[in-house]
Amino acid sequence: MFKAEIKSETLKGLVNVISTLIDEVKFNITPEGVVLKAVDPAHVGMIELSMSPKAFESYSASNTEIGLDLDKVKTVLKLSTMGDIISIEQDEAKGRLVFKVGSVTRSMNLIETSNMNDPKVPQLSLSAKIGVLVDHLQKGIRAAEAISDHIALKADSESFELSCTGDTDDANLKLLKKDLESLDVPSPVCSMFPLDYFSNLIKAIPAGTLVKIELDSDYPVCIKFKLAGGEASAFYFLAPRIESD
Repeated sequence: MFKAEIKSETLKGLVNVISTLIDEVKFNITPEGVVLKAVDPAHVGMIELSMSPKAFESYSASNTEIGLDLDKVKTVLKLSTMGDIISIEQDEAKGRLVFKVGSVTRSMNLIETSNMNDPKVPQLSLSAKIGVLVDHLQKGIRAAEAISDHIALKADSESFELSCTGDTDDANLKLLKKDLESLDVPSPVCSMFPLDYFSNLIKAIPAGTLVKIELDSDYPVCIKFKLAGGEASAFYFLAPRIESD
């Protein structure tokens, strides 16, 4: 059983972030909240999202799993405007999830979850830790697009840097320690990542959000941030691109 109410902008923010990786997802629902773990089909990116009941306007649930097509949820969001409260209720008898937005009711079939395994979250000890507002990252992404298909993340004790080098052009965003929320880098690190994965995620994070980046040379990057007024926590892992000799 699952029944909840949520602000339209909160649900939109969550869906936008998750759908950067995958369209069909499984939500593990308990009385303590909602958890999602998903890996994209190419196994390049992974997201773990946890929502407390306080992320919702109202929340009532027992232990259950719900499989959803996020493209269908986006059609519900198109019916709403900022400030709307969206009502969500599981119809267990019909295997459906029912959304209500004002006077409009939208019912959709749930996806079978038996073949959706929960991926194992990697336990990484990454040396460099950077706290930065997503607005800075979004500016760097805009500068890097159309130059190359990969982006390098670099950090040392004085700065954090995004750089992108193409055949004829390059772009660089360098943030000094004073421009960052936090910077803890014992020794210089650098890793390269697929630009499209990194860009899609950064664009989906709401402006003004504090992003915490954990980085090491030629290791996956861990990107952490909160949504829903701090009541939802997201952990995003992106595999590095290793240059061959």
